[in-house]
Amino acid sequence: MTNKITSILILFVLAGYAQSTDSQIKTYLNTLNSKDFSGTVLVAHNDKIIEKHAYGYSSIEYNVKNKIDTKFNIASITKMFTAVAILQLYEQGKIKLNVPIGNYLPDYPNKLVRDSVTVHQLLTHTSGLNNFYVTNLDKIQNGRYHEISDFVPLFVNDTLLSKPGTTYDYSGTGFVILGLIIEKVSGENYYDYIRDHILKPAQMFETTELEIDSIVENKASGYTSLFGQNKTLKKNDYYLTKASPAGFYYSTIEDLFNFSKALRNFKFLKKETTNLMFGPKVKGYNTQLGYGIDVDNRYNQTILGHSGGWYGIHCELMDFMEDNYTVVILSNIDDGGENGASKVADYFKKLLAHKTSE
Repeated sequence: MTNKITSILILFVLAGYAQSTDSQIKTYLNTLNSKDFSGTVLVAHNDKIIEKHAYGYSSIEYNVKNKIDTKFNIASITKMFTAVAILQLYEQGKIKLNVPIGNYLPDYPNKLVRDSVTVHQLLTHTSGLNNFYVTNLDKIQNGRYHEISDFVPLFVNDTLLSKPGTTYDYSGTGFVILGLIIEKVSGENYYDYIRDHILKPAQMFETTELEIDSIVENKASGYTSLFGQNKTLKKNDYYLTKASPAGFYYSTIEDLFNFSKALRNFKFLKKETTNLMFGPKVKGYNTQLGYGIDVDNRYNQTILGHSGGWYGIHCELMDFMEDNYTVVILSNIDDGGENGASKVADYFKKLLAHKTSE
């Protein structure tokens, strides 16, 4: 009888805590100033949406406000799609994680990469490959990339930064190569594979790759402050390309919530494979990394997810695993780490995970 009473009391305490937390979240989002944040925010608890809000403008020059279903460029959150696709093919026995990529791309032009880099290393940013979006930004011609193979000349002859398997170096290049492997092994175009095996099963009907000159209704334009350096914003079109396996899909807060829910509830992958994806493999710049996912253990609970940051883009997908909260933040303005999407993300880390410092 005593144990039963104790259990009931614990349930009441937890319910009261959740109610209090939800109330704090509601108050915060209702008072968040559009001058401080441009974008959308979704919060879910136990896989049920409790708050959805939009702030600021999707087009500053035309005075068009962001809406709940506005499409935002999600930058590197795209890498999670690529990782799931690779692990689906791994589950099917079509890919091994610890063999050279030459097993799947025998004609890849760079012999050193072909013979020494593994899928595991590509997924964990330990391949030694660079991030061509940064190192070769001056060589990128925005409108020339329609297929995944079109990106390859931008990096194929680059030298490795380190011996494969020895050092963490964040690599967009590595994820484009993963996209080539997906195409080769599945026999499908990368974009078609993602649509058929990830977006449709998760009911992500607003998520898509877009040509750089696409005219799409209800899509947010991006505005860059050069990561907080400039007070005057500029359009970020110059810095964008069509989506690749490394970044730049467009999505909405509800679609990314659907992705999170499908991933955590084993809709994409079996439980064993999902746990393999979520398991910490290497130490990144700030967090541990699983396969294509950040595993942040710095606070009082694990935060799984990924960020997306680029000129005119700052997005966060965060799953607070112990308390079962999901937070999705999409912004069309970059920041220097102390305002905008960074400030909003820090609020939730402090509230839900008791973040005190980096």
